[in-house]
Amino acid sequence: MSFIRQVLLVTNMNLRSILERSGSSLVIIVGIAGSVAVMVSLLAMAEGLSSTISSTGEEDRVIILRDGSSSELSSGVAMTELDTVSSSPGIKSIDGEPMIAGELFAIIDLKKKGAESTSNLPIRGVQPASFKIRPEVEIVEGRNFTTGTAEIIVGKGANNQYEGLEIGDQIKVRDSFATVVGIFSSNGNVHESEIWADLAAAQGLFRRGASASSMILKLNSPDSFDEVGLFVESYPNLELKVQSESDFYENQSSGADLIKVFGQVVGYIMAIGAVFAALNTMYSAVSTRLVEIGTLRALGFKGTTVLLALLIEALLLATIGGLLGGAIAYLLFNGYTVSTLAGGSFSQTAFAFAVTGEIIQQGLTLALFVGFIGGVFPAWNAARRDITEALRSI
Repeated sequence: MSFIRQVLLVTNMNLRSILERSGSSLVIIVGIAGSVAVMVSLLAMAEGLSSTISSTGEEDRVIILRDGSSSELSSGVAMTELDTVSSSPGIKSIDGEPMIAGELFAIIDLKKKGAESTSNLPIRGVQPASFKIRPEVEIVEGRNFTTGTAEIIVGKGANNQYEGLEIGDQIKVRDSFATVVGIFSSNGNVHESEIWADLAAAQGLFRRGASASSMILKLNSPDSFDEVGLFVESYPNLELKVQSESDFYENQSSGADLIKVFGQVVGYIMAIGAVFAALNTMYSAVSTRLVEIGTLRALGFKGTTVLLALLIEALLLATIGGLLGGAIAYLLFNGYTVSTLAGGSFSQTAFAFAVTGEIIQQGLTLALFVGFIGGVFPAWNAARRDITEALRSI
């Protein structure tokens, strides 16, 4: 009988007996499923946050901050500086007007739905050009704010996460109140976690005078970036930092990277526990099947046949556990919306968990690793058993 046929026969026999050993098999499956579910869930959280932040940036849009600032919150630019930059070559124009806007970024405190304490919520003062530069921003309910008034529009994410942000509600901003008149979407990017107001009104509310936090502009094409950069450099007194919007938001996604590393570490730590559970279960399974193994060896089956058959059994159980863990994570968390503190802005960003195929693949890889380590040593031990010693167990 060929070696492959021996392996197939023993594997088939082992698989048929799994139901008789359902208790020990479930220990392996549940342990691995738990490890995979936790890791996949945390990686899905990181993927969702990273996707939300990275989807905000466009290569043909530029953000200009005060030189030395790492975020809009720590930056400040004068409106006179915006007037200077607006004459730069490379900026796209509509009807002779350059597509550039000053924006004020600030933080207010508001209660999340179901929470006792308040959380940071970003408010952005924008100019009419901001909507032309970001055409993905659309009013989905209510209307846009009226220029020069204390009216605000709220991103879908903020509306879902915070109390008091329905149309008609009033919220306190510093010593004044602002009225919600509309809700907007922006293709799921970070702006959906913000409140938008008229820039002039926001400057008054936050006592910022004739200044903003940043400038946002639209390029003729991504190739025009250097033109704007060289123009700003030609005015040393401006002391401004020019960067593409995509680079800016990529730098803000450090929190997602930390969550990803944390998820992998937690998954591996849990996997260590699953490995020991698998080792214990497989050793126990082998000890109860010594007679069966000895008989097979006496009939001429090779030790490597027994090793591979037991290893295949362990890998199959691991695969079932991995698929189960991935399915649990997908059903419970895929698309689930939460908010967390975004790096750099110190404000909450709403995002949805994203269980992708790549993340499921990482979960299955972890499961197979646990199955291999948990199965190879008991299988090796069984394959090296002396035939006479095994048959004495009768």
